[in-house]
Amino acid sequence: MSINVKRARAQPMSGLLEGRGELGSLMRTARLIEKAQTHLRAHLPEDIRDHLHVGGYREGRLTLITDRAVWLTWLRYEQQRLLALLHQLPGFEAVTGFHFKVRPVHPIKVPPRHVRELSPSAADELSSCAADTEDPRLKKALERLASHAERS
Repeated sequence: MSINVKRARAQPMSGLLEGRGELGSLMRTARLIEKAQTHLRAHLPEDIRDHLHVGGYREGRLTLITDRAVWLTWLRYEQQRLLALLHQLPGFEAVTGFHFKVRPVHPIKVPPRHVRELSPSAADELSSCAADTEDPRLKKALERLASHAERS
């Protein structure tokens, strides 16, 4: 019993991302959404810019997401102006309206970096161990560790 394996040539990544397949279509849509978000944010007042996100496009309607109901109300009043702004961009003439959603956006928090300090006495111990060690790699590692101590 043998398994027949289809041997296909590897395709370049650019061909996959910009081609006519599903991935290419997805990437084009993502670029269009990013373009719409950038254009809209550039024409909004400064206090709302960071609160507007373009969520997607379906059936002629662009989804606008904001993190507060206050901004959602403001966006509803500005619908016609926003639609006119979008129609200025090539490729967005087919947008007929918006879906509005309120979703809290939680920014990614970078965990705090824990910096440990090495006391001068610990550095002296590491240096003396390095002096007594014959293995060159271990000696170098101990000396490097000892160099991290704050010495006055």
